[in-house]
Amino acid sequence: MKISALSFIIVCALLICSCKSAKKTVQSDTPHLMEESKTEIVVRTEKIKPIDQTDRAMNRYYVIIGSFRGIDNARRYLADMVKKGFTPEILENEEGLYRISVGGYDEESAARSRISGIRAMHKDHADVWLLIRQ
Repeated sequence: MKISALSFIIVCALLICSCKSAKKTVQSDTPHLMEESKTEIVVRTEKIKPIDQTDRAMNRYYVIIGSFRGIDNARRYLADMVKKGFTPEILENEEGLYRISVGGYDEESAARSRISGIRAMHKDHADVWLLIRQ
């Protein structure tokens, strides 16, 4: 009897742990790579705030080149992007994820154009995507 009750508890615990909210985004400490065609642009809408640059005006559209759970990893990646010639900034969303933006724009077409340019010039950043600020 004790073994079946213990087994039931273990199965329930595994089921609970394996269920995730559909709203959560799985992120790691490496840039998020997406399976997509070269012409498709992933678009997400999030509430964000800038890190380290609070006096800057916020744009509506951002080109995101990396996402991190930890601020230290985001800052290291930001430094790498500076070395590659980008002018990056770190944005934080409501879930505590740090987005590395390499361009903020008021017009969606300008942001999409930047994404196309990055994909053409930097094949290692083909997973760059568009963030729309809520």
